[in-house]
Amino acid sequence: MKHIRNFCIIAHIDHGKSTLADRLLEYTNTISKREMSAQVLDDMDLEKERGITIKSHAIQMDYVLNGEKFVFNLIDTPGHVDFSYEVSRSIAACEGALLIVDAAQGIQAQTISNLYLALEHNLEIIPILNKIDLPSAEPELVKDQIVDLLGCKREDIMAASGKTGQGVHEILEAIVSRIPAPKGDPNGPLQALIFDSVFNSFRGIIAYYRILNGAIKKGDKVKFVNTGSEYIADEVGVLKLALSPKNEVKTGDVGYIISGIKNAREVKVGDTITTVLNPTHEIIKGFEDVKPMVFAGIYPVDTEDFEELRYSMEKLQLNDASLTWEPESSAALGFGFRCGFLGMLHMEIIQERLEREFGMTVITTVPNVSYVCHNSNGDIIRVNNPTDLPDPARIDFIEEPIIKAAIITKSEYIGAIMNLCIEKRGELKNQNYLTTDRVELIFEMPLGEIVFDFYDRLKSISRGYASFDYSPVGMKPSDLVKLDILLNSEQVDALSALIHRSNAHTFGKKMCEKLKELIPRQQFEIPIQAAVGAKIIARETIRALRKDVTAKCYGGDISRKRKLLEKQKEGKKKMKQVGSVEIPQSAFMAVLKLND
Repeated sequence: MKHIRNFCIIAHIDHGKSTLADRLLEYTNTISKREMSAQVLDDMDLEKERGITIKSHAIQMDYVLNGEKFVFNLIDTPGHVDFSYEVSRSIAACEGALLIVDAAQGIQAQTISNLYLALEHNLEIIPILNKIDLPSAEPELVKDQIVDLLGCKREDIMAASGKTGQGVHEILEAIVSRIPAPKGDPNGPLQALIFDSVFNSFRGIIAYYRILNGAIKKGDKVKFVNTGSEYIADEVGVLKLALSPKNEVKTGDVGYIISGIKNAREVKVGDTITTVLNPTHEIIKGFEDVKPMVFAGIYPVDTEDFEELRYSMEKLQLNDASLTWEPESSAALGFGFRCGFLGMLHMEIIQERLEREFGMTVITTVPNVSYVCHNSNGDIIRVNNPTDLPDPARIDFIEEPIIKAAIITKSEYIGAIMNLCIEKRGELKNQNYLTTDRVELIFEMPLGEIVFDFYDRLKSISRGYASFDYSPVGMKPSDLVKLDILLNSEQVDALSALIHRSNAHTFGKKMCEKLKELIPRQQFEIPIQAAVGAKIIARETIRALRKDVTAKCYGGDISRKRKLLEKQKEGKKKMKQVGSVEIPQSAFMAVLKLND
């Protein structure tokens, strides 16, 4: 055990985690030159295209130092705030973390929040200054920031470049000398923590775990404590670039188990694995259940695909434990699912993965957050969907979720960012200067306000220099109203939104204008209305496509033309009564880009 080191790589988006992981794999000869590619651990096409890590990836490396052989278990983690759940799970399986800071960009919001996650689990932190080969790098300045943040010595900070490989040998030596070896009882009852799982269509579900005590052998009868299910360990092994079978995986190691599980519900991330013959009586304190931040409906374009969509969602949830969903139905879209996501990027990624990995074309409704409604008779209702809101006459007050937002930016953008946050009903709580021109702003604001276009606008007004991170604070009473959109006098439940009374009029007006652009013209006139309760607050009209029925009347009495026009008018009226309006997918997503 004293030759095992378990560590993860944490950093803000784009600070070079995956590139540094590539160099570590190359320098420990885990991967041959032929197999080497950029971001080798990011195995999804989506990750390579966007240049971001979506899933944590575990891999084992062998390293020899002064004739001694060491085993490194590395977990590369995502940097985006929407995937912080992946980071928290990876941290639970490690003793140390490489904290990477970009020498050109300095410390950013996600660097700080990931660092706090690691410190909560008492991980040994090795600070690394990456990208020092860049012409715009300011190593001395960024070192000062790291010293202020960590309280470490300047000489503890390692300078490296993931691109050129500079400083990588020193990092490998520091992993051996500074990260503690795992502790545990090799002869005790088996205790292993599941930190991830994937679905393989041939082998069933493969669970990844970290062993805290005991050992797991091939052929053992194992029990998943949380679900109470028992299985035979058909294959156990460690995670190299491909799965590498072993007869036994011992204490302190990270490995996988295949036991022919077919049902996605039977493997729970955060569960404890033990043996049936010598079970452990202590369940490992895993990580807290994930709390979704943004809710949206996902519906199949063709209602016959509902069961197939359910199957796809189950498989996807295995691979991404932070996705939550339950079935729901909508008058406009039929049967579908109400899904909970950690943020807007998470929602976008899930939608793309459903299309790519499972071939499902889906319609996503307007995202919203979860509210708590207090009725006048004392009942408390959790509202995830505006259509669940009770009759306004029975509502006493509604509470909405509040978040604490940390924005780190250059001092020249403070004014514009403050305006944006105040427009989104934010309150400035704190402002502190990290260096002379980098400032951290702490706001308290409603989560519902940042769901739509907040992040995009923040990036554009700060020219990409603002980093944003948030954490939930609690609930707060607020003056919210339900805004309904009526098409041809029929309510479209998928476009309803709960919104602050002061914003309702502007939001309704923008919404009607946007829908007018996006909904194709029909043979009849379509009124688009925004209503709060019974009161219409905005209206736009899509003109009907009309045929010139008077074209064949040359001269003659005007009453002939009138007769034809009246006949046409009657026909249009009849059409309007029976006609239904098809809403394109772009209209549902338009709400998110109302300010474009």
